[in-house]
Amino acid sequence: MKVLITGSAGFIGSALALRLLERGDEVVGIDNLNDYYDVDLKKARLSRTTAYPGYVDVRLDLEDREGVAAVFANHRPDRVVNLAAQAGVRYSIENPHAYVDTNLVGFVNILEGCRHNDVEHLVYASSSSVYGANTNMPFSVHQNVDHPVSLYAASKKANELMAHTYSHLFGLPTTGLRFFTVYGPWGRPDMALFLFTRKILAGEPIDVFNYGRHRRDFTYIDDIVEGVIRVLDRPAQPNPEWSGDAPDSATSKAPYRLYNIGNNEPVELMHYIEVLEECLGRKAEKNLLPLQPGDVPDTYADVSDLVRDTGYKPATSVEEGVRAFVEWYKEYFGIA
Repeated sequence: MKVLITGSAGFIGSALALRLLERGDEVVGIDNLNDYYDVDLKKARLSRTTAYPGYVDVRLDLEDREGVAAVFANHRPDRVVNLAAQAGVRYSIENPHAYVDTNLVGFVNILEGCRHNDVEHLVYASSSSVYGANTNMPFSVHQNVDHPVSLYAASKKANELMAHTYSHLFGLPTTGLRFFTVYGPWGRPDMALFLFTRKILAGEPIDVFNYGRHRRDFTYIDDIVEGVIRVLDRPAQPNPEWSGDAPDSATSKAPYRLYNIGNNEPVELMHYIEVLEECLGRKAEKNLLPLQPGDVPDTYADVSDLVRDTGYKPATSVEEGVRAFVEWYKEYFGIA
C-alpha cells in the first residue's frame, strides 16, 4: 500500500519508513527539517530511505494548509501515520506557539487531508505525557486524562479529541498511540540517553533530574515500530458495546482507538544510567537536580489492549537497547 508518513526524517518516522519500504510498501515522507535539533542527523536518517525507489521525499510544514492538501491530492495515500510534532516537554514552556502551529494547526490539516481523500486509516502519535497528574499505575488508556502538566501533553490530548471528532463525523478510522520514552539508535539528541552519552564521553557532568528517582517505561525503537505497523495494518473499528452512560475513553461507537506502546516494565533513571556507564566503560559525574516543571515522576504502560488486539508486546530490555544505542553512537560519530 501507499503510506504517507509525517516527520519522516524524525527518529520514529525514519525507522518506520525503512520497515515499510523493506516489506514493499510505497512511502511518501513529509518533513520540514527544522533546526530544533541537528539537521545533519535528520539528513543522515533520510539517506537510508531516499535510496529506495518507492520513497517520495516532500519538504513541507504541516501548518501549510494548501501544501498539505496538495500532497494528499497528488499522492492519494491509502493510509497515513502522523508522527510530525514539536516535541519536548520543557521546550513547550519556553516556546508554546511552536506547539500550537505544528501539533494543533498541522494536525487538523492532516485530518482534513484524510477526510477529503478517502484515507483508510490514520494512525497518529500521542504520548505518555497525556497522563499528566495521574498516579494510578500502570497507566491505562481507559483512564481519564484531563490533567496534563505541560502544553506538549495538552496538545497531544487535543489531537486525540480532534481525531475522535473526525472519526465520529466522517467515519474516518483513527488510532492514537501513546508512546512511552522511546530510545535507541538514530535517536533524538535532546533525549536523555543521547545527552548522557555525549557528556560522559566528553568527561562532562550530566544533569540528573528528580535526583535519579524518575521511573520511566523506556521503550526500544524497534518495538515502537513493530507496534505501529501492527496497528496500521488493522484499521480502527467501532466498539458496538460502547455506552454514553459509562463512556470508555479508549474506544467509541465511531471507528476510534487508543493504545499505549510501552515496555510495560518501568526502570529507575539511576539504573538506566548505570547500564549506560557499563556499556561505555566510564562512570558519569552526576549533577543531581529536583523534578523539573512539566515532568512527571513515573510512567508505566498498561499494554493489555495492544496485546489483545494485535498480539504484540514490546519486550526489549534496557540492557539490550542501551548497548545497541552505544554501538550505533560510536559508529556514527567515529569513536573507537
